[in-house]
Amino acid sequence: MCGRYDLSDNPAAIRAKFRVPVVPAYSPNPDLRPTNTAPVVRRLQKSQEREVAMLRWGLVPIWAKELKFGARCINARAETLASTPAFRLAYRKRRCLVPLNAFFEWSGEKGHRVKWRIGVREEPLFALAGLWEWWQDRESGDGVVSYTIVTRAANSAIAPLHDRMPVIVREADYARWLDPQADAQPLLAPYDADALRIEKA
Repeated sequence: MCGRYDLSDNPAAIRAKFRVPVVPAYSPNPDLRPTNTAPVVRRLQKSQEREVAMLRWGLVPIWAKELKFGARCINARAETLASTPAFRLAYRKRRCLVPLNAFFEWSGEKGHRVKWRIGVREEPLFALAGLWEWWQDRESGDGVVSYTIVTRAANSAIAPLHDRMPVIVREADYARWLDPQADAQPLLAPYDADALRIEKA
């Protein structure tokens, strides 16, 4: 799974890496958690250009009755994206990229847990596969735009720590992941274990 991550880079770094004209101001956060708001890269439907939006972590499907439903949807399993009711529409129409510097995982017994920082060698800033959705509170009318991080079975580097890991999207595949007309299934393949940097946090 992916339950915490580090985005310490500033808006200028995201603007350069993801080739977007504007990035909203935000405070770098080395310990992003579910329900936090964070920058997400998505594609505009009409112009097909990329934009960065500040979204809430924990996808709330359009049919959910309460905002807190999103706490169950911080991650989406790659194996069932096309069939899970909470994610299938977003997978078809609203894919996004989640910028970060590293994600975290824990290992060991309760009371002796070790926190691990996991990044990509040669890429201080990289992206995870994500989905986004818009939801409206039926009582207040307030709208919330939220996102989830796609996960898959862990590769050989992460398997000793956890059986799941987030899907990392290579820079060459950014456009394909963001394009709702493109076949994204091949991009859910395991990331090269040797390309990861794993160290105690």
